[in-house]
Amino acid sequence: HESARLLGFKIPFSVAEIDEACRTLLKKQGFQDAYVRPIAWRGSEQMGVSAQNNRINCAIAIWQWPSYFDPAQKLKGIRLDVAEWRRPDPRTAPSKSKAAGLYMICTLSKHAAEAKGCADAMMLDWRGQVAEATGANIFFVKDGKVHTPTPDCFLDGITRRTVIGLAKDRGFEVIERAIMPEDLEGFEQCFLTGTAAEVTPVSEIGPYRFEVGEIAKTLMNDYSAAVQPKHAIAAE
Repeated sequence: HESARLLGFKIPFSVAEIDEACRTLLKKQGFQDAYVRPIAWRGSEQMGVSAQNNRINCAIAIWQWPSYFDPAQKLKGIRLDVAEWRRPDPRTAPSKSKAAGLYMICTLSKHAAEAKGCADAMMLDWRGQVAEATGANIFFVKDGKVHTPTPDCFLDGITRRTVIGLAKDRGFEVIERAIMPEDLEGFEQCFLTGTAAEVTPVSEIGPYRFEVGEIAKTLMNDYSAAVQPKHAIAAE
């Protein structure tokens, strides 16, 4: 709903109604562990730049998605390229919305990374600061403290906020700050967070190397424990 507000339209269903529809779909498919993607978009009644008279369409897609990254590589830490494309200035696009149009540069960056044999890419923002990966937020560890970029030009993901909470529950200090590419040399660990990525350790970004350390492993296990359903939805 917040993304829709930022994009200038209103979703014609409440959060509770969408949540119930998601649960119904999961139950009908018999899925106990699945990826759920509600989407909303403007229709085609009015063609042109203006879309004021278009109806708002909604849909929900669900599918079983075992792992966003290769499971074996995930345990060793994935490799990231450094993207050529950058996250835009918030004054040029509604960067805090989960808008499909903003994923164009992410797709281009991920394709370029895969062509180099990497699993994903780290994106900088328009200022040259570290922002995120193409579809996940990024964290670093140094001296037992967790560092992550301030989400001022990219999506503050639900998984990101969840992992920050889990880290604090473990007593780890979490620092949200501006991170420059040269700062990576001093970090010991790195990991990504996202609905699909969950918590994924990173072993390499360009010339920088990281260990799959205890903090990354702990948060990966804590997150997995937090999201595993205690009771199968399909059996409700």
